[in-house]
Amino acid sequence: MAGRPSQEFNAEVVVVGSGIAGLSFALKSAKHARVLLLTKKNAAESNTNYAQGGIACVTSSEDSAELHIRDTVLAGAGLCREKVVREVIHDGPARVAELIELGVRFTERRNGKEQEPDLGKEAGHSKRRVLHAGDITGRELERALLSAVRASPRIMIREDIVAIDLVTSKKRKLSGPNRVLGLYVLDGATQRVLPIPAKVVVLATGGCGKCYLYTTNPGIATGDGVAMAYRAGVAIANMEFVQFHPTCLFHPSAPSFLISEALRGEGGVVVNAKGEDFTRKTDPRGSLAPRDIVARAIDEEMKASGAACVYLDIRSKGAVFLEKRFPAITSTLRGLGIDPALQPIPVVPAAHYQCGGVPAQLNGTTELSGLWALGEVACTGLHGANRLASNSLLEALVMAHRAAENVPAFLAKAGPVVSIPSWKEGKAHDADEMVVITHNWKEIRQLMWDYVGIARTTKRLRRAQSRLRLLLEEVQEFYWNFRVTGDLLELRNLALCAALIVESSLARKESRGLNANADYPKLRKTPKDTVIRAGRIR
Repeated sequence: MAGRPSQEFNAEVVVVGSGIAGLSFALKSAKHARVLLLTKKNAAESNTNYAQGGIACVTSSEDSAELHIRDTVLAGAGLCREKVVREVIHDGPARVAELIELGVRFTERRNGKEQEPDLGKEAGHSKRRVLHAGDITGRELERALLSAVRASPRIMIREDIVAIDLVTSKKRKLSGPNRVLGLYVLDGATQRVLPIPAKVVVLATGGCGKCYLYTTNPGIATGDGVAMAYRAGVAIANMEFVQFHPTCLFHPSAPSFLISEALRGEGGVVVNAKGEDFTRKTDPRGSLAPRDIVARAIDEEMKASGAACVYLDIRSKGAVFLEKRFPAITSTLRGLGIDPALQPIPVVPAAHYQCGGVPAQLNGTTELSGLWALGEVACTGLHGANRLASNSLLEALVMAHRAAENVPAFLAKAGPVVSIPSWKEGKAHDADEMVVITHNWKEIRQLMWDYVGIARTTKRLRRAQSRLRLLLEEVQEFYWNFRVTGDLLELRNLALCAALIVESSLARKESRGLNANADYPKLRKTPKDTVIRAGRIR
């Protein structure tokens, strides 16, 4: 499309992010408003695009909403908000039906003369309820949603745009309650900073997996939405709950390749180098226990044995089954010299999903008027202290739908779009030592992996906190003295999100869900959210 985003494009609603949450919301809200959708890279690059497993949703007569609710609450280790869980799960079938109408092709199987969904089973689920499109579900969702969004005349997509910061009425020193006025962005094509005014800014930016050395997330997952919201004065909740996927491929040529939960649902077993099913020592469900339990069991086994990895053994299913059910995974592994039909797959845990984030209602609204958060960036209470596998895409769909329904009422009450001043560079000049950015990026990811990983101690957390304070100062100094670049902006957000994770981990004096602290091994009697108020981290 010709043109670039600016104040001349009078968007009422700006969406930051092009995963399932951002695309679904943009598509539905375009019925009520002009929408500008911004994405850091190309529009298909998102965490959604890399999702292999699928969408957990009750569609079988052998399943029930009550069972799905029970499984979700059990996995959430006491911190799920049951009302939210119930609403998401009961809303799910209608939202999935809309995806099918949109052209999403879920894998089916023949049952007698009828075709029905080929439901998968994943860890923590008591029934088969995961709708999938082979083992490339995310890619199929992106294809259908992006095609529909591109066809809408009321949605303008802009790629290669990096969001910098939100603009609020408080920052502008305007009277009345604090509200969002828009945001500043960096145009990657021109390297110009542009002001974009809007009545509503929707954060659909995904998570912060790149805070860690090893992650299943793509390079864009630098916690931009969480960091922007916090700098705008919004409190952040439960950031200590970073989910580590138990089975990321251990291979130098594919350090971020996820081995889907669905392999364990179909009979894959996590074993050590001796072929022992060690996970059953921790939980009778073994490899099908929730992710936090399996990841900790693997971490303990690797530390005890000194092994660099463990293995996922699914040889019992045979080549025909694997090629049909997991064609992309099987093909990728064979391309790397690993045949899952003949040998166990080397795996390690890796950072995968943030269960905390910007506190939001199911309609996306936050404590800051005009700022909405959808999907992984939001903390709704659905996931609690540990996400049940494949509930994330379901949450994103339900939130996007409810937020879009809220657009007409919100816009009717909102005033006119307020102009935003042009970006002032002051005396900033081009950076002459980009090695500082590269070094700090690596250091953050390494220290988070070493000190704030699956198993934590207060001593290690304090070390991380101390070093991150210095890194934040260095990054802030760099930010104010030099012209902004995409790498610098991502580093700035990454450093802040890492600090929020550490601060939240130190505040939780117990081991619950994804936060395992050897100094506080017991559960507190009363579950409580961890809330980091604005201004605590500078």
